[in-house]
Amino acid sequence: MLYKYEEDYVEQEADYSIELLKQLATIPAPSYHEEKRAQFCKQWFKERGIETTIDKMNNVVIKMFDDNQDIAVFCGHLDVVFADMEPLKITQKGNYLYGPGVGDDTANVVHLMQVIHYIHLHHLHGKTGVLFVLNTCEEGLGNSNGCRYIVEQYKNRIKSFISFDGYLNQCTNSAVGSKRYRLTVHCQGGHSYADFGKENAIETLSKIMYELSHQQIPTEAKTTYNFGKIEGGTTINAIASTATLLYEYRSSMQNCLDIMEKQFQEIVSHYSNVEIEILGVRPGNGLLNREKFEKFTDHNMRLIKEYYLDDVEKCANGTDSNIPLSYGICANTIGTLMGEKAHTYDEWIDLDSYKIGFKVMMNIILEYFRD
Repeated sequence: MLYKYEEDYVEQEADYSIELLKQLATIPAPSYHEEKRAQFCKQWFKERGIETTIDKMNNVVIKMFDDNQDIAVFCGHLDVVFADMEPLKITQKGNYLYGPGVGDDTANVVHLMQVIHYIHLHHLHGKTGVLFVLNTCEEGLGNSNGCRYIVEQYKNRIKSFISFDGYLNQCTNSAVGSKRYRLTVHCQGGHSYADFGKENAIETLSKIMYELSHQQIPTEAKTTYNFGKIEGGTTINAIASTATLLYEYRSSMQNCLDIMEKQFQEIVSHYSNVEIEILGVRPGNGLLNREKFEKFTDHNMRLIKEYYLDDVEKCANGTDSNIPLSYGICANTIGTLMGEKAHTYDEWIDLDSYKIGFKVMMNIILEYFRD
């Protein structure tokens, strides 16, 4: 549990925290274009005397370790799923805050910023080395490349990893792996009347989608596929010469991923005019010390439940924790708010849960700074 003066900090900062959230959430941040948010956060830390760096992936990094120390990593991702480059619209109605990306993951990032500020204010020193990261490229085709860059730098020194993302009622303790493709069908095309009968790229792509949607889905673990985006053709009276599909499949079990890959390759092999490009591979779980990992997860669950009194579910998700888990590093993804409609423009969070989540994050991180 937090000490009273630690809870007092949460109470004192609660209103400001919501205003900071509103401010940060308006800043557009598509994956690979998080520069404005990164600079905003760097300036915010600078004004409070906290030394930060921005690395080549635009991750905002705060290092609290010596060269020979093992490291605990805490991160939250700056990017949102939307491609908007203009300011995002954030509105408050009563105790609810609405806007794209407001919960995923901006609210968690704001909590992390304020916990870092608290540690700096009180000159706390970690029991181990600590690395804080406001990372980029978690969403979509970002492929967790911001987190991947961090983990690949320090993988031999990272002993624990916590990503703050999602909701209070979930603790991610298993990686949902995925593979993502761009399929492009090429054909000659032509005039819709004069050349009727020639192959149409859109029609061919539709046949591929039909076959993919009728494949046998493995049942050993939850396994999914998705047609995320289709494009093709030029106009209504022309036979389409190209058509493109973004396709992914996911599973929490590697064997299921292997089955999906085999079926995918069999289906597309029937078409000679399909260009296949791999867009991203998110790894699944690596070889973990199960006893150590279960102890790590159960301890984090207890810390969450000290302030969040409803049920908390251990679950599998595709998050930044995929990367450390693939290296066998103990990693959880934990949320610090409640809300709904993530990945939509109508996303909302419950501000009544926001202070609870603030305390949860304080409770988890300060464990690494107490004797």
